[in-house]
Parts: sequence; C-alpha cells; structure tokens
Amino acid sequence: MLIPKLRVARPTNDLAAPVHFYCEGLGLERLAGFTAHQGFDGVMLGHPGAPYHLEFTREDGQLVAPAPTAEHLLVFYYPDAAAWQAATARLEAAGYAAVPAHNPYWDAQGRTFADPDGYRVVLQQAAWAL
Repeated sequence: MLIPKLRVARPTNDLAAPVHFYCEGLGLERLAGFTAHQGFDGVMLGHPGAPYHLEFTREDGQLVAPAPTAEHLLVFYYPDAAAWQAATARLEAAGYAAVPAHNPYWDAQGRTFADPDGYRVVLQQAAWAL
C-alpha cells in the first residue's frame, strides 16, 4: 500500500518570517520555492525524504488576515529527550519564547511556541504511539 505524503499549505503576508521560524528555529530545511507563479510566491519546508512538508505562499496584492486559534496546532514528537531539548533550545536561541498551551495536556510533556503568524507549534517530548 502506498502511503500518501502530506503537504500543509498556508498563506502568509511575509515569507521570510515563517522561513526563519521553521528553518532557523525548528531546524527544517528549504526544500523548494517559487516566485511569480501565476501571482504567487512560495516556499516548501521540511526534511528531505520525510513524508510531509509545509508550504507557505504569498499572493501578489493580497493581504491575508491570519486566523489562528489557540488550538491550531502543528505537533512534532521527539521521543529522544536530548533531541527535544536541542529543538526547544534552538527555537529559543532564534528568538522565540514558549507560550502556555491552551490545552494543558501539551504542557505536561511539551513546549508550545507561536510562529510569526500566531499559529501554534508544539514540541512534544514523547513517542508518537499511534
């Protein structure tokens, strides 16, 4: 059975801001990008070979009103405590402070950060048991 790959796509008004957060802070890599493609600029971030990536786009002449809530979450699971600590330290070194999770479940074994558009990213120090 072929397992589909996942792309999470989201518009932004400033492509540089999420690139800094997700690459410098979270350690993702810039996998691809495009400019002036039918009125859009964009970038794909992730890890080579991973079954997912994040895409951020900006449309010429359009302003996006971000609509995050405290429960719009991307959750990254780090089963290794040292890798989790390094990831949280990298985000803090890049200038991002942890924020309290809306759902206290995420604070028990994780740290939550807000990206530049206000969307939440949880770094969970646990194995994904599903």
